[in-house]
Amino acid sequence: MKDEMLTLTQEWDKTFPKSDKTEHSKVTFHNRYGITLAADMYIPKNASGKLAAIAVCGPFGAVKEQCSGLYAQTLAERGFLTIAFDPSFTGESGGQPRYVASPDINTEDFCAAVDFLSLQGNVDPERIGILGICGWGGMAINAAAIDTRIKATVSSTMYDMTRVNAKGYFDEADSADARFAMKQALNQQRIKDYAAGEYKLGGGVVDPLPEDAPFFVKDYHSYYKTDRGYHPRSLNSNGGWNKTSSLSFINMPILAYSDEIRSAVLVVCGEKAHSRYFSEDAFKKLTGDNKELLVVEGAVHTDLYDGGGKDAIPFDKIESFYNQYLG
Repeated sequence: MKDEMLTLTQEWDKTFPKSDKTEHSKVTFHNRYGITLAADMYIPKNASGKLAAIAVCGPFGAVKEQCSGLYAQTLAERGFLTIAFDPSFTGESGGQPRYVASPDINTEDFCAAVDFLSLQGNVDPERIGILGICGWGGMAINAAAIDTRIKATVSSTMYDMTRVNAKGYFDEADSADARFAMKQALNQQRIKDYAAGEYKLGGGVVDPLPEDAPFFVKDYHSYYKTDRGYHPRSLNSNGGWNKTSSLSFINMPILAYSDEIRSAVLVVCGEKAHSRYFSEDAFKKLTGDNKELLVVEGAVHTDLYDGGGKDAIPFDKIESFYNQYLG
């Protein structure tokens, strides 16, 4: 199958500085639904032989020029071949309609990245890992449950997007009546979208920030809506996802078979992150002595996006984990 021709930005347009320790290039690959995905590849300078490889994605509503690229470039500095990719329907990746999410297709995006990496001449196909940030932390664990080629998985500051859509934050809307009302509204939105011939966006991170905004909204605003992390292709920095994307997440929970993952998993979360319960509950379901939970002292959710100005991302631990399980 031939990849769709995508328009890829060639200049450096990341939210983080370019490293002089890695080689950077743009690549494309396709998933089994025929969607072509765009990625940044990072290779350690002067690397030789077949390398261990890691595919990185997330956060949910971000693009590869933000957090995932930072993770990928940093891990390449530490000796891994890495790619940071835009999920289907977002960023520079293909797929129509734009700005839609799917628990199935977005899990498949990780598996497609493994397809691509497995065929690279400078990659050892027996030494491939994945790393998911925020909502893609949940997708990464879900991918590890289905893809036996993945030898090591890291989730960082993860969300279970199916849980938060179906039950609300902290499970506060976990009732049949609450879900029914949400489904009614979303299905009415489907009619409006069909009549209009376009999909209504749900809106990105709120801006300007209300004075009474909860902390986690302020946390997101401090990243997506400021010079720290804003990017013009980022959904969260701009118009957000299609409103009706939530429907499939309500009805199709991920992590159903995460207790059957035999490969290694490292779950990383912030001590003070509003999302901490997602990581801790996901970890409780994992089995085997190759599973680890790391709670980063003092860190909030977005500190694990870019370090939060205090080097909060535990790259030393992540590197040693991948070295242990990718060989």
